[in-house]
Amino acid sequence: MHEISLCQSILKIIEQQAAQQNFSCVKTVFLEVGRLAGVEPDALRFGFDAVMKGSMVEGARLEIIDVSGLAVCLRCNNRVDMKQRFDACPACGDIPLLIEKGEELRVKELEVE
Repeated sequence: MHEISLCQSILKIIEQQAAQQNFSCVKTVFLEVGRLAGVEPDALRFGFDAVMKGSMVEGARLEIIDVSGLAVCLRCNNRVDMKQRFDACPACGDIPLLIEKGEELRVKELEVE
């Protein structure tokens, strides 16, 4: 489960921001997760709670913001909403599509004290 290592990276980012911005407690973490990022939200929530124990983030609420997938077909230039990686273009059936959005995994905002 790579979500544990993702949560460890999230904790490092939060600790770096805490040092720069001088906060000591995190109440809510807003995390953008793209549908094409290969991240399982339930596993991420489980990993988040486990990794944040004993840190300034322990007990914080994790708000996952779903980012839809968007791609462009290299053959017909059709813009395509993607639900999963390797979807074919609905207009011409071509694969692969050039992904423009949906692979994100980003700490968007923190609610802190």
